[in-house]
Amino acid sequence: MTLTAEQRAEIAEQRSTSSTTLRAVAPGMEAHLYTPHEVLDHGLVRVIDYMGDDSAITQAARVSYGRGTRHVTNDEGLIRYLMRHWHSTPFEMCEVKFHVKLPVFVARQWIRHRTANVNEYSARYSILEREFYIPDPEHLAAQSTVNNQGRGELLEGEEAQRVLDLLREDAMRSYDHYEAMLSQDGQKGLARELARMNLPANIYTQWYWKTDLHNLFHFLRLRADAHAQYEIRAYAEVMCGIVKDWVPIAYGAFRDYRMGGANLSAKGVEVIKRRLRGETVTQDDSGMSAGEWREFEALWG
Repeated sequence: MTLTAEQRAEIAEQRSTSSTTLRAVAPGMEAHLYTPHEVLDHGLVRVIDYMGDDSAITQAARVSYGRGTRHVTNDEGLIRYLMRHWHSTPFEMCEVKFHVKLPVFVARQWIRHRTANVNEYSARYSILEREFYIPDPEHLAAQSTVNNQGRGELLEGEEAQRVLDLLREDAMRSYDHYEAMLSQDGQKGLARELARMNLPANIYTQWYWKTDLHNLFHFLRLRADAHAQYEIRAYAEVMCGIVKDWVPIAYGAFRDYRMGGANLSAKGVEVIKRRLRGETVTQDDSGMSAGEWREFEALWG
Protein backbone atom coordinates (compact mmCIF):
# COMPACT_ATOMS: atom_id res chain seq x y z
CA MET A 1 0.00 0.00 0.00
CA THR A 2 1.28 3.45 -0.90
CA LEU A 3 0.57 6.34 1.48
CA THR A 4 2.25 9.70 1.02
CA ALA A 5 3.91 11.50 3.90
CA GLU A 6 1.08 14.04 3.81
CA GLN A 7 -1.55 11.29 4.08
CA ARG A 8 0.25 9.67 7.00
CA ALA A 9 0.47 13.03 8.76
CA GLU A 10 -3.24 13.63 8.17
CA ILE A 11 -4.12 10.21 9.62
CA ALA A 12 -1.90 10.82 12.66
CA GLU A 13 -3.59 14.17 13.23
CA GLN A 14 -7.05 12.64 12.94
CA ARG A 15 -6.20 9.92 15.44
CA SER A 16 -4.68 12.38 17.90
CA THR A 17 -7.78 14.56 17.98
CA SER A 18 -10.70 13.56 20.19
CA SER A 19 -13.87 15.16 21.51
CA THR A 20 -16.43 14.35 24.19
CA THR A 21 -19.83 13.03 23.15
CA LEU A 22 -23.08 11.85 24.70
CA ARG A 23 -23.75 9.29 21.96
CA ALA A 24 -22.94 5.59 22.21
CA VAL A 25 -19.30 4.79 21.55
CA ALA A 26 -17.90 1.36 20.68
CA PRO A 27 -14.36 1.03 22.08
CA GLY A 28 -13.48 -1.63 19.51
CA MET A 29 -14.45 0.68 16.66
CA GLU A 30 -12.70 3.67 18.21
CA ALA A 31 -9.45 1.72 17.88
CA HIS A 32 -10.05 1.39 14.12
CA LEU A 33 -11.04 5.00 13.38
CA TYR A 34 -8.96 6.50 10.54
CA THR A 35 -6.41 3.66 10.70
CA PRO A 36 -5.64 2.28 7.20
CA HIS A 37 -5.77 -1.51 6.86
CA GLU A 38 -3.71 -2.71 3.92
CA VAL A 39 -5.42 -4.80 1.24
CA LEU A 40 -3.85 -6.27 -1.93
CA ASP A 41 -0.75 -4.41 -3.17
CA HIS A 42 -1.88 -0.75 -3.02
CA GLY A 43 -5.36 -0.94 -1.49
CA LEU A 44 -6.73 0.04 1.90
CA VAL A 45 -9.83 0.08 4.07
CA ARG A 46 -10.32 2.52 6.93
CA VAL A 47 -13.26 3.65 9.04
CA ILE A 48 -14.09 7.34 8.74
CA ASP A 49 -17.19 7.43 10.95
CA TYR A 50 -19.77 5.16 12.56
CA MET A 51 -23.01 5.26 14.55
CA GLY A 52 -24.34 2.80 17.12
CA ASP A 53 -23.19 -0.40 18.76
CA ASP A 54 -24.74 -3.68 19.94
CA SER A 55 -26.96 -1.83 22.42
CA ALA A 56 -28.39 0.34 19.60
CA ILE A 57 -29.73 -2.84 17.98
CA THR A 58 -31.52 -4.04 21.11
CA GLN A 59 -32.71 -0.54 21.97
CA ALA A 60 -34.36 -0.25 18.55
CA ALA A 61 -35.88 -3.72 18.87
CA ARG A 62 -37.42 -2.81 22.23
CA VAL A 63 -38.09 0.82 21.21
CA SER A 64 -36.87 1.91 24.64
CA TYR A 65 -35.33 5.16 25.82
CA GLY A 66 -32.30 3.62 27.48
CA ARG A 67 -30.50 0.45 28.38
CA GLY A 68 -33.05 -0.33 31.08
CA THR A 69 -32.45 -3.26 33.42
CA ARG A 70 -31.59 -5.81 30.76
CA HIS A 71 -28.38 -7.77 31.19
CA VAL A 72 -25.81 -8.43 28.48
CA THR A 73 -27.04 -12.02 28.25
CA ASN A 74 -30.53 -10.73 27.48
CA ASP A 75 -29.14 -8.47 24.77
CA GLU A 76 -27.19 -11.34 23.25
CA GLY A 77 -30.26 -13.57 23.25
CA LEU A 78 -32.35 -10.86 21.62
CA ILE A 79 -29.75 -10.12 18.92
CA ARG A 80 -29.40 -13.80 18.15
CA TYR A 81 -33.20 -14.10 17.94
CA LEU A 82 -33.34 -11.14 15.54
CA MET A 83 -30.62 -12.63 13.36
CA ARG A 84 -32.12 -16.11 13.46
CA HIS A 85 -35.52 -14.89 12.34
CA TRP A 86 -34.23 -12.48 9.69
CA HIS A 87 -35.39 -9.27 11.41
CA SER A 88 -33.51 -6.53 9.60
CA THR A 89 -34.71 -3.16 10.88
CA PRO A 90 -32.89 -3.17 14.27
CA PHE A 91 -29.57 -3.82 12.50
CA GLU A 92 -30.21 -0.83 10.25
CA MET A 93 -29.84 1.43 13.33
CA CYS A 94 -26.05 1.04 13.12
CA GLU A 95 -24.14 2.71 10.29
CA VAL A 96 -20.52 2.95 9.19
CA LYS A 97 -18.60 4.97 6.61
CA PHE A 98 -15.51 3.43 5.03
CA HIS A 99 -12.76 4.94 2.93
CA VAL A 100 -11.76 2.25 0.44
CA LYS A 101 -8.96 2.24 -2.12
CA LEU A 102 -9.47 -0.55 -4.63
CA PRO A 103 -8.89 -1.61 -8.25
CA VAL A 104 -11.54 -0.44 -10.70
CA PHE A 105 -12.58 -3.99 -11.63
CA VAL A 106 -13.21 -4.74 -7.94
CA ALA A 107 -15.16 -1.49 -7.59
CA ARG A 108 -17.41 -2.44 -10.50
CA GLN A 109 -18.24 -5.72 -8.77
CA TRP A 110 -18.65 -3.99 -5.39
CA ILE A 111 -21.01 -1.29 -6.70
CA ARG A 112 -23.63 -3.93 -7.50
CA HIS A 113 -24.50 -3.69 -3.80
CA ARG A 114 -26.79 -0.73 -4.31
CA THR A 115 -27.87 -0.26 -0.69
CA ALA A 116 -25.09 2.16 0.21
CA ASN A 117 -24.13 5.80 -0.27
CA VAL A 118 -21.04 6.13 -2.46
CA ASN A 119 -18.82 9.03 -3.45
CA GLU A 120 -15.95 8.02 -5.74
CA TYR A 121 -12.74 9.82 -6.65
CA SER A 122 -13.43 11.80 -9.81
CA ALA A 123 -11.13 11.13 -12.75
CA ARG A 124 -12.95 13.92 -14.59
CA TYR A 125 -11.63 16.38 -12.03
CA SER A 126 -8.38 14.81 -10.82
CA ILE A 127 -5.60 12.73 -12.33
CA LEU A 128 -5.40 9.10 -11.25
CA GLU A 129 -2.15 7.85 -9.69
CA ARG A 130 0.15 5.37 -11.42
CA GLU A 131 -0.96 2.48 -9.22
CA PHE A 132 -2.15 -0.85 -10.58
CA TYR A 133 -3.15 -4.15 -9.04
CA ILE A 134 -0.74 -6.90 -10.08
CA PRO A 135 -1.69 -10.29 -8.57
CA ASP A 136 0.75 -12.34 -6.56
CA PRO A 137 1.70 -15.55 -8.39
CA GLU A 138 -0.41 -17.66 -6.01
CA HIS A 139 -3.52 -15.85 -7.26
CA LEU A 140 -2.88 -16.41 -10.97
CA ALA A 141 -5.21 -19.19 -12.04
CA ALA A 142 -6.68 -20.63 -15.22
CA GLN A 143 -10.39 -20.50 -16.02
CA SER A 144 -12.39 -23.05 -14.05
CA THR A 145 -13.73 -25.93 -16.12
CA VAL A 146 -16.85 -26.29 -13.95
CA ASN A 147 -17.66 -22.67 -13.04
CA ASN A 148 -17.86 -19.99 -15.70
CA GLN A 149 -17.18 -17.23 -13.16
CA GLY A 150 -14.46 -18.97 -11.16
CA ARG A 151 -10.81 -19.96 -11.18
CA GLY A 152 -9.26 -23.33 -11.71
CA GLU A 153 -5.69 -24.59 -11.43
CA LEU A 154 -2.82 -22.18 -10.77
CA LEU A 155 -0.66 -21.00 -13.63
CA GLU A 156 2.95 -22.01 -13.21
CA GLY A 157 6.43 -21.34 -14.53
CA GLU A 158 6.81 -19.54 -17.83
CA GLU A 159 3.08 -19.12 -18.38
CA ALA A 160 2.60 -17.38 -15.03
CA GLN A 161 5.58 -15.11 -15.68
CA ARG A 162 4.33 -14.26 -19.16
CA VAL A 163 0.94 -13.19 -17.75
CA LEU A 164 2.55 -11.07 -15.02
CA ASP A 165 4.81 -9.39 -17.58
CA LEU A 166 1.86 -8.62 -19.84
CA LEU A 167 -0.15 -7.15 -16.96
CA ARG A 168 2.70 -4.85 -15.92
CA GLU A 169 3.65 -3.83 -19.45
CA ASP A 170 0.07 -3.09 -20.52
CA ALA A 171 -0.65 -1.11 -17.36
CA MET A 172 2.48 1.00 -17.65
CA ARG A 173 2.05 1.60 -21.38
CA SER A 174 -1.57 2.69 -20.97
CA TYR A 175 -0.61 5.08 -18.17
CA ASP A 176 2.25 6.50 -20.29
CA HIS A 177 -0.29 7.19 -23.04
CA TYR A 178 -2.71 8.67 -20.46
CA GLU A 179 -0.04 11.14 -19.35
CA ALA A 180 0.91 11.89 -22.95
CA MET A 181 -2.69 12.70 -23.87
CA LEU A 182 -3.11 14.93 -20.81
CA SER A 183 0.16 16.76 -21.35
CA GLN A 184 -0.07 20.43 -22.28
CA ASP A 185 3.57 20.59 -23.28
CA GLY A 186 3.32 22.00 -26.82
CA GLN A 187 -0.29 20.88 -27.22
CA LYS A 188 -3.74 21.58 -25.82
CA GLY A 189 -3.95 18.24 -24.04
CA LEU A 190 -6.95 15.95 -24.00
CA ALA A 191 -9.67 16.50 -21.37
CA ARG A 192 -9.27 14.31 -18.30
CA GLU A 193 -12.76 12.88 -18.71
CA LEU A 194 -11.71 11.53 -22.14
CA ALA A 195 -8.13 10.53 -21.39
CA ARG A 196 -9.25 8.22 -18.58
CA MET A 197 -11.00 5.87 -21.04
CA ASN A 198 -7.59 4.49 -22.01
CA LEU A 199 -6.79 3.27 -18.50
CA PRO A 200 -7.06 -0.45 -17.62
CA ALA A 201 -9.47 -1.95 -15.11
CA ASN A 202 -6.66 -2.79 -12.65
CA ILE A 203 -5.87 0.88 -11.92
CA TYR A 204 -6.79 1.98 -8.38
CA THR A 205 -9.69 4.24 -7.53
CA GLN A 206 -10.99 5.40 -4.13
CA TRP A 207 -14.37 6.05 -2.58
CA TYR A 208 -16.29 6.73 0.58
CA TRP A 209 -18.82 3.93 1.12
CA LYS A 210 -21.50 4.38 3.81
CA THR A 211 -24.00 1.69 4.71
CA ASP A 212 -26.01 0.30 7.60
CA LEU A 213 -25.15 -2.89 9.46
CA HIS A 214 -27.94 -4.97 7.94
CA ASN A 215 -26.77 -4.28 4.39
CA LEU A 216 -23.13 -4.57 5.42
CA PHE A 217 -23.84 -8.06 6.73
CA HIS A 218 -25.45 -8.92 3.39
CA PHE A 219 -22.33 -7.65 1.58
CA LEU A 220 -20.03 -9.65 3.86
CA ARG A 221 -22.12 -12.82 3.59
CA LEU A 222 -21.57 -12.80 -0.17
CA ARG A 223 -18.12 -11.28 -0.48
CA ALA A 224 -16.34 -12.94 2.48
CA ASP A 225 -17.58 -16.32 1.31
CA ALA A 226 -14.95 -18.78 0.10
CA HIS A 227 -16.57 -18.81 -3.36
CA ALA A 228 -16.23 -15.02 -3.83
CA GLN A 229 -13.52 -13.64 -6.09
CA TYR A 230 -10.27 -13.40 -4.13
CA GLU A 231 -9.69 -9.70 -4.71
CA ILE A 232 -13.04 -8.53 -3.29
CA ARG A 233 -12.89 -11.23 -0.60
CA ALA A 234 -9.63 -9.73 0.65
CA TYR A 235 -11.47 -6.47 1.39
CA ALA A 236 -14.45 -8.25 2.93
CA GLU A 237 -12.24 -10.23 5.31
CA VAL A 238 -10.59 -7.05 6.59
CA MET A 239 -14.03 -5.51 7.07
CA CYS A 240 -15.16 -8.61 8.99
CA GLY A 241 -12.39 -8.00 11.51
CA ILE A 242 -13.49 -4.39 11.92
CA VAL A 243 -17.17 -5.29 12.36
CA LYS A 244 -16.26 -7.98 14.90
CA ASP A 245 -14.62 -5.32 17.07
CA TRP A 246 -17.48 -2.85 16.51
CA VAL A 247 -20.53 -5.04 17.32
CA PRO A 248 -19.15 -8.30 18.74
CA ILE A 249 -22.53 -9.77 19.74
CA ALA A 250 -24.17 -9.03 16.40
CA TYR A 251 -21.12 -10.26 14.52
CA GLY A 252 -21.13 -13.51 16.51
CA ALA A 253 -24.78 -14.08 15.56
CA PHE A 254 -23.95 -13.23 11.94
CA ARG A 255 -21.13 -15.78 11.89
CA ASP A 256 -23.38 -18.48 13.34
CA TYR A 257 -26.54 -17.93 11.33
CA ARG A 258 -25.30 -16.43 8.06
CA MET A 259 -21.67 -17.32 7.41
CA GLY A 260 -21.65 -20.64 9.24
CA GLY A 261 -25.28 -21.62 8.72
CA ALA A 262 -27.02 -23.21 5.77
CA ASN A 263 -30.44 -22.78 4.18
CA LEU A 264 -32.62 -25.69 3.14
CA SER A 265 -35.42 -25.73 0.60
CA ALA A 266 -38.66 -27.51 1.42
CA LYS A 267 -37.42 -30.45 -0.65
CA GLY A 268 -34.15 -30.46 1.28
CA VAL A 269 -35.98 -30.52 4.60
CA GLU A 270 -38.06 -33.46 3.40
CA VAL A 271 -34.93 -35.37 2.33
CA ILE A 272 -33.36 -34.84 5.76
CA LYS A 273 -36.54 -36.11 7.45
CA ARG A 274 -36.62 -39.18 5.21
CA ARG A 275 -32.97 -39.90 5.94
CA LEU A 276 -33.60 -39.61 9.68
CA ARG A 277 -36.36 -42.19 9.26
CA GLY A 278 -33.74 -44.52 7.78
CA GLU A 279 -34.64 -44.15 4.10
CA THR A 280 -32.04 -44.10 1.35
CA VAL A 281 -32.75 -41.04 -0.79
CA THR A 282 -31.16 -40.39 -4.18
CA GLN A 283 -31.42 -37.45 -6.53
CA ASP A 284 -33.89 -39.38 -8.68
CA ASP A 285 -36.51 -39.56 -5.92
CA SER A 286 -35.62 -36.32 -4.13
CA GLY A 287 -37.49 -34.01 -6.46
CA MET A 288 -34.35 -31.90 -6.86
CA SER A 289 -32.50 -30.95 -10.01
CA ALA A 290 -28.96 -32.23 -10.55
CA GLY A 291 -27.55 -28.84 -9.51
CA GLU A 292 -29.69 -28.66 -6.37
CA TRP A 293 -28.72 -32.20 -5.42
CA ARG A 294 -25.03 -31.48 -5.92
CA GLU A 295 -25.24 -28.46 -3.61
CA PHE A 296 -27.30 -30.45 -1.09
CA GLU A 297 -24.74 -33.25 -1.00
CA ALA A 298 -21.89 -30.77 -0.58
CA LEU A 299 -23.49 -29.67 2.71
CA TRP A 300 -25.18 -32.82 3.98
CA GLY A 301 -23.33 -35.71 2.40
